[in-house]
Amino acid sequence: MSGLCTRCLDGCEGGCEIFLASFRGREVLYPGPFGEVTAGANKNYPVDYSHLNIQGYAVGAKGLPEGVEANPDTAIFSNVDTTTEYGWEKKVKMKVPIFTGALGSTEIARKNWEHFAIGAAISGITLVCGENVCGVDPELELTSDGKVKKSPEMDRRITTYKRFYEGWGEILVQMNVEDTRLGVAEYVIEKHGLDTIELKWGQGAKCIGGEIKLKSLERALELKKRGYVVLPDPTLKEVQEAFKKGALREFERHSRLGFVEKESFLKEIERLRSLGFKRITLKTGAYSAVELAMALRFGAEAKLDLITIDGAPGGTGMSPWPMMNEWGIPTFYLEALAYQFAEKLTKRGFRVPDLAIAGGFSTEDGVFKAIAMGAPYVKAVCMGRALMIPGMVGKNIEKWLKEGNLPKTVSKYGTTPEEIFITYEELKEKYGDEMKNIPLGAVGIYTFVQKFKTGLQQLMAGSRNFRISTISRKDLIALTEDAAKISGIPYVMDAYREEAERILEE
Repeated sequence: MSGLCTRCLDGCEGGCEIFLASFRGREVLYPGPFGEVTAGANKNYPVDYSHLNIQGYAVGAKGLPEGVEANPDTAIFSNVDTTTEYGWEKKVKMKVPIFTGALGSTEIARKNWEHFAIGAAISGITLVCGENVCGVDPELELTSDGKVKKSPEMDRRITTYKRFYEGWGEILVQMNVEDTRLGVAEYVIEKHGLDTIELKWGQGAKCIGGEIKLKSLERALELKKRGYVVLPDPTLKEVQEAFKKGALREFERHSRLGFVEKESFLKEIERLRSLGFKRITLKTGAYSAVELAMALRFGAEAKLDLITIDGAPGGTGMSPWPMMNEWGIPTFYLEALAYQFAEKLTKRGFRVPDLAIAGGFSTEDGVFKAIAMGAPYVKAVCMGRALMIPGMVGKNIEKWLKEGNLPKTVSKYGTTPEEIFITYEELKEKYGDEMKNIPLGAVGIYTFVQKFKTGLQQLMAGSRNFRISTISRKDLIALTEDAAKISGIPYVMDAYREEAERILEE
């Protein structure tokens, strides 16, 4: 449990975390190198989604188009409709039931934004622009009362997505405490006419505010002046001296913790609607059952359009390792609670907002399980790292091609984009000359989404669901009694047992 060697030799030259922390201190808390790595915890929880399996059937076909009779010629997996929608009244439709995690002020989000944004747009999924984007913009201009007057970085992020937007999904901007104080909501609706704004209570990877690293003293002083928490304090003489001598090489910028209170929350929702937003969503993290109940109950009263529930361990561009590994309710358990609470509210006459689940998903089978386990409330899954990786892979292939330095893992498929990317010709046919403005990172995301869609179609057809809305909890079985107890999904030896026994007794 300690993670220490059983024999610690005086004179050891290093390797363990405590060795490094002995002279690098707080640096060791965070994944690195910052701006080049996305990280996730590696903790095995007692129960997770691998402890569920998907039911398959040899009869039936739910969700075929009206008037279409179910038979071997119509119930073909390629006919499965993978589209989904969310929203209280004004719905947003997506081509597949996944959308990006909040890509905010981290360096990895900034430098890869073009790939992520265009990839999401051409794939027909929602893109979440995360917190603090305006607040850390080097070219930010503020009004005399400290509100955003101009943010070229936010402008770039929104216009990049909108250029290739085709009516599927949307771009929404997330706000935390600092964003609210800076007037980010007012800026994005007045300048860009965004339909949706998202309030952030938390995330699965950590239970503190968002954070990034800063490489210069000048930048640290600038962000501290803007009202952020910057550590170590760049205004202190000893800190500045340590930085000049090279011992201190970077600073941390942290966001403040929010405090949720029902009356002020509902008042903020009302204020945002008065600004003109058509949809308001909420992102909450792996907090206790109390905060989950608050999110669902307050959200129902506020008529939120979507609540994204992010479980532990989550993924990150920068979150402390101890938090990723050891804090919060894991996604499987959190979704089980969310379903129970949603059912209770429904029985009491409340309409529960549409839900999305996040926290460790990367494949279509996991998404199917999350939607089924949370049916009929869960409409989609929020994917962080799994949708970022294809963007970075495609970007690097583009770089390697220019350098003439393709690794063998790629070059075995070809030496041109047309040969390497299985969807390239499809996109070229659709976009023509515009292909020169679509980076290969975006092509990577589109290609991944097409694989995801096909795999999901196969799983759905096997469970005889030809629309997302027909997927139900009956389409899952629990492989262990613990998983059954936590989720309420029937144990494999009990599922459909009564129906099977009736056939045997006929």
